[in-house]
Amino acid sequence: MSNPFLRLDELSRRQMVQALAKSCLGVTLMPLAFQQVFAADAKKAPQKLSGGKPAKHVIYLYMQGAMSQLDTFDPKPGTKVQGETKPIATALSGVQFAEYLPNLAKQAKKLAVIRSMTTTTADHTQARYLANTSFKPIASIAHPGFGSWVHKELGGLHKDLPVAVQIGGGVGPGYLGAKYAPVPVGDPALGLQNTKSPAYMTDDTFDKRMQLSGVFDQNFRKKAEKNPKVTGYDDLYRDAISLLRSEDLKAFDITQEKDEQKKAYGDTKFGKGCLLARRLVQSGVRYVEVSFGSWDHHYELWDKIPNMAGELDRVASALLTDLEQQGLLKDTVVVIGTEFGRQPDININTGRDHHPAVYSCVLAGGPVKGGQVYGKSDEKAFRVDTDGVSPEDFNATLAVAVGIDPDKEIHSPDGRPFTLGNHGKALTKVV
Repeated sequence: MSNPFLRLDELSRRQMVQALAKSCLGVTLMPLAFQQVFAADAKKAPQKLSGGKPAKHVIYLYMQGAMSQLDTFDPKPGTKVQGETKPIATALSGVQFAEYLPNLAKQAKKLAVIRSMTTTTADHTQARYLANTSFKPIASIAHPGFGSWVHKELGGLHKDLPVAVQIGGGVGPGYLGAKYAPVPVGDPALGLQNTKSPAYMTDDTFDKRMQLSGVFDQNFRKKAEKNPKVTGYDDLYRDAISLLRSEDLKAFDITQEKDEQKKAYGDTKFGKGCLLARRLVQSGVRYVEVSFGSWDHHYELWDKIPNMAGELDRVASALLTDLEQQGLLKDTVVVIGTEFGRQPDININTGRDHHPAVYSCVLAGGPVKGGQVYGKSDEKAFRVDTDGVSPEDFNATLAVAVGIDPDKEIHSPDGRPFTLGNHGKALTKVV
């Protein structure tokens, strides 16, 4: 007989107690007291904001390659593990950042710094997948990234512009299908490339070619008319055509920005990506992810971290200032995230190796309660000391911040139920 406790990770609390009753007591009925407890649990209120209004937008700055907590948002002054990085004071009394973040230190009252992030894998690809989807990768299904969840649950704010955009790559739509795929932008300086048709390709000519393509596809479509992958691509093509014909395509053109704005963000790919992100949310795009890396500093950390962290500091602080000046910060959650942290002990190559046990992420804007540090790492930034936060908790918090119930179930094409938060709990002290 199979043992039901071998799959406890798949069971709800109700199922667990039922299995316990069957295994230990030989009964299938729960006592009345248990029934009452679980009846109340089944009707629990959705996770949502207790006050204020949810944000309309998310700008997710993803620090690809695992950003060192000790050399950014969680320094440990006076310890051997701190290495060459010095701490500096911030606008929050008693809170220090690494010396490479002077501008963010001045804006610390806008930030909620989470110093107790913890995850279960030190593999970059798997950890990024978990960070963006709330699930570990498995062979049988691909889970949607956060931008695709936003698309599915909140929809668009603009009739032509996409709901989600990824600048520099990210996790795709998974089982939600192509309809919910974020629009990829490789180089923010170029925006959406190949959007201009040759002179001979008028709208009328293009429409006739699309009609002809539809005729060729008739037999295939009859066989696949109920296939969500096919219909998803149809929706994707329609949205793409609508975007290419929209006057608001100029939202992707950062050359239209004033020179002082360009200068504030800097002449780097990350800086231009964040400038583009601000343009896009200002125009009605809900979710923009900007990747910046690599932070995978196994070698010569202090030859690299000043420039890397310095650029993050300049660009992220410029973004926060710009959003505030444009009146957008109250409606936009800004995330500084990464897949895991770095080892406190410095290796023989004067670098830091992978470390999933504790790391730092940051939230700002929208309903985020800035001016605080949530959670704590131990004296070496080696493990969580108090208030550990999993990627699932972090995503549940971000979901609540934009008005999505992280416990709401949707079903994959094979009928399996999933939630955005994967049982994570939103941090009510943060949003």
